[in-house]
Amino acid sequence: MTSAPRLRFAPSPTGFFHVGGARTALYNWALAERLGGTFVLRIEDTDESRNSPEWTQGIIDALGWLGINSDSPQFEGPYFQSHNADKHIAAAHRLFEQGNAYWCDLTSEQIQERAKASGKPGYDGFSRDRALGAGIGHVLRFRVPQGLTVVHDLVRGEVQFANETIEDFVLLRGNGSPMFLLANVVDDIDMAITHVVRAEEHLPNTPKQQMIWNALGAQPPLWAHVPVLVNEQRKKLSKRRDKVALEQYKADGILADAMVNYLMTLGWAPHGDTEIVSWSTMVEQFRLESVNHSPAFFDVKKLEAFNGDYIRALSPSDFIAACQPWLTASDVAWTPAQFDVAVFALVAPLIQTRVAVLGEVASMVDFFFLAEAPIDDASWAKAMSSEWARDVLDECAREYATCDWNHDSLKLVLEAIGAKRDLKLGKVQAPLRVAITGRTVGPPLFESIEFLGRDRTLGRIDAALLRLA
Repeated sequence: MTSAPRLRFAPSPTGFFHVGGARTALYNWALAERLGGTFVLRIEDTDESRNSPEWTQGIIDALGWLGINSDSPQFEGPYFQSHNADKHIAAAHRLFEQGNAYWCDLTSEQIQERAKASGKPGYDGFSRDRALGAGIGHVLRFRVPQGLTVVHDLVRGEVQFANETIEDFVLLRGNGSPMFLLANVVDDIDMAITHVVRAEEHLPNTPKQQMIWNALGAQPPLWAHVPVLVNEQRKKLSKRRDKVALEQYKADGILADAMVNYLMTLGWAPHGDTEIVSWSTMVEQFRLESVNHSPAFFDVKKLEAFNGDYIRALSPSDFIAACQPWLTASDVAWTPAQFDVAVFALVAPLIQTRVAVLGEVASMVDFFFLAEAPIDDASWAKAMSSEWARDVLDECAREYATCDWNHDSLKLVLEAIGAKRDLKLGKVQAPLRVAITGRTVGPPLFESIEFLGRDRTLGRIDAALLRLA
């Protein structure tokens, strides 16, 4: 191995960036940074249907959002597996010449027939000693040796594989193209990779790859297979069933720092009582030997809780800046003429403590900029169902017309109105909140009313009374 560690992240371009891949990339990046090594990005693009420049750029952009910057001195690539096809094929022929591989002309149907007749599944090594040469439709198979293959895994310890359970696997397809297992090893050798940190689903392939490494006369890398990510039902995250695209979480308003921190804790934990720590702390403390090999639950609610903490830690100006993409999006409820930057700057502290994702911001503040409250029908039905709702709003209209206009006074008035009816503030404010904001959930009510102003507040109470009538 080279003295400077070289780690690689080798995704296939699929059109979106899986959160599991993001976690693996961050583990590699943290190690490269702590060990003074190199992070190599290699695109596994041999599947032509997945070979799209846009998808490759999407991977680079997603990594950049996570802080894995392509202009960093420890970043190398991207390289493309398809560019190394000649090296893959040359390595396969070298293995044949060394006696580590042989040609086989059996079709898949013939293999199935032989397996059915023998009662043993899979390929039975029929062509091992037939001395076939290359030919149309012939595949090149690796000659699996007898004995035991031991994989020394930094996460899982020593994992043993009985070679008799591994059939002679294919290196070159019948059309001459290399298989993934071979291409991966040849690329890793060519790029002097010292550490292979990847998802545990690749562990069954590892003894085969280690055999190829040894047969090619190269020292296998340090292996580390990190735990799979699962959903609430403890099933592996699936793009068909679960929300797994990193880009979607970014669009929802998850902050990059929060996502990085949360992903790093899926299978590993920093020292101390809190999981929310700086990137520099994670780099300093992260060790593959400390990674848990049990499946890691990708808990969206916990991610949002992380994100809420990160939002609250922003300075007011940084929070306002972070909100801009959602305030200027094409689907906001207000027109550009209705939106007032100065007003948002005033009310931003009210919502910074309330939102879990930045995508909630627009719906939290829209009532400030619209002429009328954006009434949500379900919220209206829930808040206005009590027989006292109309009387409370009617009395609010009278009292708010003359009371001092500050949030403390506004709150005292409503508390007094509720006390007359033996109602606590939390209950009596529901119809007023919906009348003013349109929803049952939002920023602090009395501060919001203060910012909204007396005239607009009274107008909305009157509109609610008319609707009740």
